[in-house]
Amino acid sequence: MALNKLKFNSLNVTPAANEAIRFNSSANGLETASAGGNLVKIAATTASSSASISFTSGITSTYKEYIFTFNNIHPASDNIDFQFQGSTDSGSNYNTTITSSFFRAEHYEDDSNTEFAYKTGRDLAQGTGFQTLIGGPGNDNDQSTSGYLHLFDPSNTTFVKHFFGSFNTSTDDNRSRNSYVAGYFNTTSAIDAIQFKGASGNIDSGTITMYGVT
Repeated sequence: MALNKLKFNSLNVTPAANEAIRFNSSANGLETASAGGNLVKIAATTASSSASISFTSGITSTYKEYIFTFNNIHPASDNIDFQFQGSTDSGSNYNTTITSSFFRAEHYEDDSNTEFAYKTGRDLAQGTGFQTLIGGPGNDNDQSTSGYLHLFDPSNTTFVKHFFGSFNTSTDDNRSRNSYVAGYFNTTSAIDAIQFKGASGNIDSGTITMYGVT
């Protein structure tokens, strides 16, 4: 097997943060370029008895993937579903058609019961209502919900817009509930705004942060 050797100056690259080494476009040397997969923080909102949290800017064609992280979301009301929807008109309306699936695993604090099940009441089949992300969060002082949601290529005007997420909550009746949701916005219009809210009542506290993935 023959060994190819690089010219001595082909390794003359300047290191930079968040960049990797690759062959250049002529394939006769090396260069630095974006490593990809980096998170760029776009916005963060901390709830304070908020009816909803909306992101109406920053969702553009700049990124092909967006990640929302949820840190200790605490509802004002007990046992109220936490939901989201997308908008194609910069947040004037949140009623985009969704088809989705929803399942969960849970375990009681006292070890009295466990469950792993698909939940038909929390999926959507060409529905325009809000999609449930987590059901049954508690509003005790020590109860909250945390997790993440991925949204793919929301500015694409050819394909539907896929999403998936996972959340863990301490429920109103003292369970650890891990919920999984996935689906797509069945539209070829760009999704340019996202809203999160409880099915009723306010979001007492907690922070939602939006990142773009390079």
